[in-house]
Amino acid sequence: MKLLLISNSTMPGEAYLDYPKKEIRRFLGEKKMHTLFIPYAAVTFSFDEYESKVQERFSEIGHYITSIHHFSDPLKAVGEAEAIIVGGGNTWQLVRMMHDNNIMEPIRKKVLEGIPYIGWSAGSNVACPTLRTTNDMPIVDPLGFECMNLIPFQINPHYLDHNPEGHGGETREQRIVEFLEINPDIYVVGLREGSMLKYENNHLSLIGSCSARIFRKGRTVMELYAGDDFNFLSERAL
Repeated sequence: MKLLLISNSTMPGEAYLDYPKKEIRRFLGEKKMHTLFIPYAAVTFSFDEYESKVQERFSEIGHYITSIHHFSDPLKAVGEAEAIIVGGGNTWQLVRMMHDNNIMEPIRKKVLEGIPYIGWSAGSNVACPTLRTTNDMPIVDPLGFECMNLIPFQINPHYLDHNPEGHGGETREQRIVEFLEINPDIYVVGLREGSMLKYENNHLSLIGSCSARIFRKGRTVMELYAGDDFNFLSERAL
């Protein structure tokens, strides 16, 4: 199984998908593949616009994508894909449309068979067992919180250590602690912006200059950096 799970698409002042593009190229390799893009997390712009924006960056690294919305048979599109890319946006909408089109389990099966999977933000969330550590507002009934369960832990993308000055609501850490109170037997990875997790050759690693924050009920919160051992997170059979 090959996974590249990215916290966010864009860093301030940069073009869309600019910071992770070199890692995406290394991950996919040089061989041209039939790469399927899932744009379902888009809400305020069209799937055509989303495809165009992603394709602009992928063309710079020698790869091309085709969005699933062009196919009359989404299941056939997944079955023929040689790599799958799932874009960010609203996780609730993404999960709803994946359930509506019955592609959640077929994508999981393809990825477990070995095709590369890349997701950012919401696209990273759906690789988890559940969507319940997303930051997104539940704008739609997702028809179930279950996701692809490609990894046995949860990701909280765009992780922030502190609220902006003057903000009186709960911090991200407090929200994760609430999740762990109800779900004590699972790890949650606070994945800061500019970071990504890669699973390849049965090895899980962090890429980026920021540390990741690792939460588990009843345990001291850990700060782990690129080069540290993350394999304990994937000990469950994938």
